[in-house]
Amino acid sequence: MNPLVDRGRRALIASGLLATAGPALAQFRVEISGVGATQVPLASAVFRGEVDAGVPVSRIVRADLERSGLIRTVDITEALDERSTIDLPAWRAKGVDAVLAGSVTRLVDGRFDVRYKLWDAVRNEELLGQSKVVLAADLRLAAHRVADEIHQKLTGERGVNATRIAYVVRSGRRYTLHVTDADGEGGQIALASPEPIISPAWSPEGKRLAYVSFETQKAVVWVQDLTTGQRSMLASFRGSNSAPAWSPDGRQLAVALSQDGLTQLYLMPSTGGTPQRLTRSNGIDTEPVFAPDGRSVFFVSDRGGGPQVYRVGLDGASPQRVTFSGAYNISPAVSPDGTHLAYITRQGNGYRLMLQDLNDGTVLPLSDTQDDESPSFAPNGRLIVYASRVQGTDVLMTTTLDGKIKTRLLSISSGADMREPAWGPYGR
Repeated sequence: MNPLVDRGRRALIASGLLATAGPALAQFRVEISGVGATQVPLASAVFRGEVDAGVPVSRIVRADLERSGLIRTVDITEALDERSTIDLPAWRAKGVDAVLAGSVTRLVDGRFDVRYKLWDAVRNEELLGQSKVVLAADLRLAAHRVADEIHQKLTGERGVNATRIAYVVRSGRRYTLHVTDADGEGGQIALASPEPIISPAWSPEGKRLAYVSFETQKAVVWVQDLTTGQRSMLASFRGSNSAPAWSPDGRQLAVALSQDGLTQLYLMPSTGGTPQRLTRSNGIDTEPVFAPDGRSVFFVSDRGGGPQVYRVGLDGASPQRVTFSGAYNISPAVSPDGTHLAYITRQGNGYRLMLQDLNDGTVLPLSDTQDDESPSFAPNGRLIVYASRVQGTDVLMTTTLDGKIKTRLLSISSGADMREPAWGPYGR
């Protein structure tokens, strides 16, 4: 991944802030690394019947739970399922807090019955027992929902494994916009084009994507319904149209337009219409993102010299600078609770993912890589997805907010270049 074409810099290039010289779905291998400070130890058995079903349900569940950084799984070698009698005191003696077992059974109508039970080895009792009857095509989604139910039961927090991510794949001279499960697998191609696609952004209900496409030989903002595939051109004004961001209520988008000269921020109805100018500066303003309460917008501007993150109310008055650590900070993403800002900083010739506490200003580096781009928070605020380059391979990664647990999603498709990840909302 060339750092000159990361998402933030591409968005800035499209806006003018920087000047610079039906295919198969991608397949992934998931690697999880790091150790969290406090994790619930969970013993998990292979689900009976999952091999015949052709989907490794229990492995998907385990990978989902480990990716959260809050749960550590231990393999059970013996054959168990939800009907088994579990010796919970024996597992507790091995340092296990909870035990998971289940089954996947094909029904006569071709659907599958996914059943599981979760036991508390500390209290010596059953915690959870569920059954899900699904189509074969939905077995992966069923596994993600099992993981989310277990995650919430063990941690008290809602899981995000049944949500989706959008990202762009470049393979040769072809660009595809993918919508997949949160672990990067499954899903659909929303758009394929010989021209670049950048800056996908989810609507708050999760049914639409806004993005920038260069298919008309200029940067144009489109909105696409993911259910019907219907597309509409939102912003195709004179100059560049870039960096769409949805308001929390879904009624409008912030966009970066250069129709009046230098790129500035504008607000537009989500159904299209006349843009209303939000910022007025002698610099270039771009990469807007709404605060969770919808009352202000974070954005990138070079009004003070180099690119930094600012915040402005919807009246456009008195923008305030937010980032002060480093001379070059781009690509802001705000946590769902509004307490943290993720962004990309330039350090020497490298670009690293950073996390800033918006209450006290504390800044924490989250990566040890040099080509990071496009951070996006999970809807529960516990994880961030971003793109990077690791050992010569373009990858999507997730990290916990302390940077201790990272998941690497590596494409096993030759020549695939993955960029622009955006984590979708709940509501699938």
